[in-house]
Amino acid sequence: MQNGNVNGEEDEEYQLFLSQHSPALQAARIPPLYWKSLHLKLASEVFDAGEVFGIMQVEEEDEDEENERRVNPGDEVACKVIVTRESGLQAADPTSVFLVDHAWTYRVESARQQLLEIPGLLIRMASLMGLPFHGEAPDPDIVDLVLDNMWKYNQTYQLSQGSAEEKVPVWYIMDEFGSQVQHSSQPTFCMAPLFYAPQQIAYSVLWPLQDLENGDEVTRDFAYGETDSLVRRCRLLAWLPDDLEDVSDDIQEPSDLYYETILQENKEKLPIDIQLSCVPDGKVLKVYTEMKQVLDHLKHPRFQFTENEEEADIIWAFSHIRDYRKLSEERPHVLLNQFPCETVLTTKDCLASVARRARGGQGAPWLPKTFNLQTELPQFIRHYLQRQERGLENHWICKPWNLARGLDTHIMNNLNYIIRQRESTPKVVSKYLEDPVLFHREEVGMVKFDIRYMVLLRSVEPLHLYAYDVFWLRFANKPFSLDHFDDYQKHYTVMNYAADVQLKQIHYDEFIPMFESQYPQYPWKQVEADIFKAFSELFQAASCRPAPYGICAYPSSRAIYAIDLMLKWDQMTEGERVIQPQILEVNFCPDCERACRYHPKFYDHMFQTLFLDQIEQCPVTQIL
Repeated sequence: MQNGNVNGEEDEEYQLFLSQHSPALQAARIPPLYWKSLHLKLASEVFDAGEVFGIMQVEEEDEDEENERRVNPGDEVACKVIVTRESGLQAADPTSVFLVDHAWTYRVESARQQLLEIPGLLIRMASLMGLPFHGEAPDPDIVDLVLDNMWKYNQTYQLSQGSAEEKVPVWYIMDEFGSQVQHSSQPTFCMAPLFYAPQQIAYSVLWPLQDLENGDEVTRDFAYGETDSLVRRCRLLAWLPDDLEDVSDDIQEPSDLYYETILQENKEKLPIDIQLSCVPDGKVLKVYTEMKQVLDHLKHPRFQFTENEEEADIIWAFSHIRDYRKLSEERPHVLLNQFPCETVLTTKDCLASVARRARGGQGAPWLPKTFNLQTELPQFIRHYLQRQERGLENHWICKPWNLARGLDTHIMNNLNYIIRQRESTPKVVSKYLEDPVLFHREEVGMVKFDIRYMVLLRSVEPLHLYAYDVFWLRFANKPFSLDHFDDYQKHYTVMNYAADVQLKQIHYDEFIPMFESQYPQYPWKQVEADIFKAFSELFQAASCRPAPYGICAYPSSRAIYAIDLMLKWDQMTEGERVIQPQILEVNFCPDCERACRYHPKFYDHMFQTLFLDQIEQCPVTQIL
């Protein structure tokens, strides 16, 4: 009876384990055969791989060694993991599943600091990677070596819950055992990370794909699941060098299927054709919104708030509207604060794609050279290698498609680093501006800055676009130079959300004379005219095709977008130095806290322009 109770408790614990971890186990493709043993080993912290496997040093690879073998980078002595148990190992044995510990777990932005501050970490990482290390004190040169080489050892996972900051991908390096499991295109094992909820710790799970005998090697496929042969070559570049000479770096706009797939993934339903309904003169429009900034600051007498969405004339939503079809069928007269398929502007991959339509397909000088790492990895690598061969500056900034505030954004010139970013969240990689226009801060020196404009899209057919005359500025806190790329305050300007850093505030009307005194040959009116020209070309490119390949011309839609940009120096053919705007991103439903704080009539102006066509009463400039 007692034994029955024990078994019942174990079964109950196992069911709880399954309820918490089944989706993760399935996503990792760990066979159900091993789940019960895995649960027991996790619960009891059983690390029994040492009873079955051993690490063997290999002085030299045999010439007839299996193709696609990896040796540890830069090592004269390579290591591999072999089965050491005399009876070997059977794939059908439910206990043939093993836990691998993680030696170092971190987020990229804290890697350097941890190597310098955590006792023993730098020595352990240098040793694990086969790098030279002498002495006990943290050596900045060895830190740089580890940071360069770690992309041959890194693995990643992402938490599915928590704040935006908590969802930033986590990188980890397995312990000395896991890190010595070598690559093979015909692997004998699989490995996958698993986050164990009761301990709030991630482990790697190792399980066999076939029976192995004593002395057989443990290998895994570093590009497991990749079926495209070219992408596979690219993903394995860190371990198997390849010049990709057979690949062109030319990038075209994606096929129509790309945009159609996005429409399906977003579950967006396009509206039916409707007639534009005019707002009668003097009518007070009822506004439904849950946005506190709007509720607190929209004071214009022609707008009245309602808590009943059904009676609203205007819906000003914070979240994306998905079912435009239903709205167009049932309430075509209701005005909205967003456009169907505006993701062609507000996600970084689509922004880069539609920009290629500009200037008759010649591309946009106002967007940094950008590649989609999911779909254009081979072209990017070829372009990177060509720049390297020509001795050109080769730093790139890697950004997630959909995260804001600079989260999970990295600057690097390490090709392996960039390639491996593809394994975390979907990202684009853009050429880092090596020659930005700088601003002199008296207390700091010459720093980077960016500019945010609010643009108002009144309609798509015809295309009516306005810019708010007030713009916002953000400044780096340290002098700019092409080094120390993990120094946030040198290379980034978004200080609103960073803890314990100074936020430099200069208003637009103070900035303009300061800028013109620093660059007297470049009057702001001309710089702004070039900025507005870039905006014009962008929105023309984004609306020149029907939805879902462009912004949908839904007559009841209006929108404001925040466009972030920088300025860079460019050279005309005659040698003249000119300022070229560089659009960084277009933001959906932007945070307007600063706008409201310093310009209390901001939302009055937005609503008057978008819904009442009272342009002449508002500080806006018509672009189109």
